[in-house]
Amino acid sequence: MQQLSWAQFDLAVATLAQRLTPQSFSGIYGVPRGGLCLAVALSHALELPYLITPQAGCLIVDDVYETGQTLNPLHEEWPDAVFAVWISKSPPEWWIAAEVFSSQEWVVFPWSQLNQASADEQSYRQSRGMSCD
Repeated sequence: MQQLSWAQFDLAVATLAQRLTPQSFSGIYGVPRGGLCLAVALSHALELPYLITPQAGCLIVDDVYETGQTLNPLHEEWPDAVFAVWISKSPPEWWIAAEVFSSQEWVVFPWSQLNQASADEQSYRQSRGMSCD
């Protein structure tokens, strides 16, 4: 498991804000639950409203892109939106990533409960038909 810190989060927010600044968005939508902290932080950094639901021309953010099961359907529904994640476990295609990890190691975000991380990983991998090795 790789545990991330709030300092790393702040760096990721700054990195994404710098990459996204030249663009214009109607607001920022964060995918519940993992994308909420990133969405709020970026809404402050980019001085954009936080959105309760996605809308045309918005920025949609999540904590991690791993299998695409969460973001792919949103991308199909909102093709004109821009997508960003803190961590991408594959090379970004239509999304922007603050960091790309080549490891399939489970990532524990600063807002996650460390003592619950193993159970979260097992539940996640089972829900996606992945090995828990």
